[in-house]
Amino acid sequence: MSDTVLHADRPLARPKSGGAPLSLVVPFCLAWSSAFAAGKIGLLDCPPLLLLALRFLIAGALLVGVAAWRGDYRGVTGRSFAALAAIGLQNHAVYLGLSYSGMTLVSSGLTALIVSANPVLTAALAALVLGEAMTWRKAVGLGLGVLGVALVVRGRLGTGLDAPAGIALVIGSLVALSAGTLLFKRLAPKAGLLAGTGVQVLVSGLALLPVALTVEDPGAIRLTAGLAGSLAFQVLAVSIGGYLLWFRLLQRTSATEASAYHFLMPPLGMLFGWLLLGEVVQPWDLLGILPVALGIRLVTRG
Repeated sequence: MSDTVLHADRPLARPKSGGAPLSLVVPFCLAWSSAFAAGKIGLLDCPPLLLLALRFLIAGALLVGVAAWRGDYRGVTGRSFAALAAIGLQNHAVYLGLSYSGMTLVSSGLTALIVSANPVLTAALAALVLGEAMTWRKAVGLGLGVLGVALVVRGRLGTGLDAPAGIALVIGSLVALSAGTLLFKRLAPKAGLLAGTGVQVLVSGLALLPVALTVEDPGAIRLTAGLAGSLAFQVLAVSIGGYLLWFRLLQRTSATEASAYHFLMPPLGMLFGWLLLGEVVQPWDLLGILPVALGIRLVTRG
């Protein structure tokens, strides 16, 4: 999905040298990049906000239930719960709400490409909000990332394949994800991996459900095998598996090395869109991937 989302956890182990093993990298990249195509399949039979609300409620209930059974909420303060709720709303409800709404008007591949620029935008905002250093390498990476996204968007605006309103929604989701990352750095709540993730996802589902019921028609939901499969995949492989794999990557490597794997998401996302949905890959897409991948790599290099 998605989507790079950071979650609170206990202190991490010191990163190991030599990079992460393929047993972590491969399933993480496949789960993260396939989320857009899986979501697009679900959108065929369910409005976007209702689909997300169901996904969050199911995944959140599972995670919170397991965490509570393990006793992971002992010692978690009210401030940490409030911080987790705020981070979850930004990183899940707002980010995915905008991206899924945008995917009703644009392809899953384009959504994956735009959202993959998150590390680039986050670096720019962190320099302004958190005072992080902006090196020449980061500046060049930012420029390349913007250039790559501009190439893809420019190539699609005149084709009729993707609506400008959908592109605007997906760009808004990118901004929301970057803002959520900065919010996490500001608040830094203390909770276990399962406990923190469960609170974030469950709160997002509870907040999104009344909004979805207000603006969308539950009667539009069609109980099909495609919807069931899409929802099950999003709950288990993305909302639970994808997040746990991402945090495990952060434990095994540095945050910089783990973030670098996200430059693989645009081509993988477009590949899944082509394989599962028959989405058209434009020459501008292939051309735009190159500066985006290089830009993200420059920004996330240590």
